[in-house]
Amino acid sequence: MIRFDDVVLRYPRQAQPAVDGVTFSAPAGAITAIVGPNGSGKSTLVRALLGRLVAERGSILIGGKPLVGLDRRSVARELALVPQREEPIFPRLVRDFIAMGRFAHRSPWGAMGVADHAAVDAAVRRTDLTGYLNRQTDELSGGEWQRVRVARALAQGGAALVLDEPNSFLDIAHEMALFELLDSVARDGVAVLLISHQLNLVARFASRLVLLANGRVVADGTPNETMQGDLLEKVYGWPLLVSRDPAVGAPVLVPMRRRGPQ
Repeated sequence: MIRFDDVVLRYPRQAQPAVDGVTFSAPAGAITAIVGPNGSGKSTLVRALLGRLVAERGSILIGGKPLVGLDRRSVARELALVPQREEPIFPRLVRDFIAMGRFAHRSPWGAMGVADHAAVDAAVRRTDLTGYLNRQTDELSGGEWQRVRVARALAQGGAALVLDEPNSFLDIAHEMALFELLDSVARDGVAVLLISHQLNLVARFASRLVLLANGRVVADGTPNETMQGDLLEKVYGWPLLVSRDPAVGAPVLVPMRRRGPQ
């Protein structure tokens, strides 16, 4: 489980906190989605998990352990993360890039063991990347590169998986395949926490939606509880209609056009 408890995060030389008193949990065995407009504090939470920001107040727990009490190697064994942006300095074979996910589990000499190879092979199969292993990372399309990064996180393993805008650059088929995969990972008992602008997509898969606005939690509940038209209009500052997905019954957000001068 990942838990943020009354967390305040502030960037250097900024008067106002980027995250102000945020409390929520991402339990094991479920997908929890953090949603909200640009600048609401979503990616700031990810930076805190990466250790790039230290909480000014409150605590962040991973598997019941305070984040501040864990070294980076221990964090990497508990939590795998796919950041929103990432570009390797030098290209490398896809096979080797995915294997980087096992770094925190390797022996002091850095050699890959049987368990490491098995984890990499399983991640490659789950992300359908078998045919890409001998390609260089700079030869991949945006969508292929995203799938390789997800594969590295799956190879890393751990009790929690965090993804910041994981469907970026993915076409419809690969986007749906990714979310089906995340649903499967959650059903295996992993706490899946994802950041997304795609409310309609996450509403089909997430057990809970945490809605942020101006660094605060303004709603935390099931998709049905969180996706309320009046609330979303206020948060996003745009006329919206909430309908129903005819296929699965999940709530669907429909942005409306603003009428111009008559």
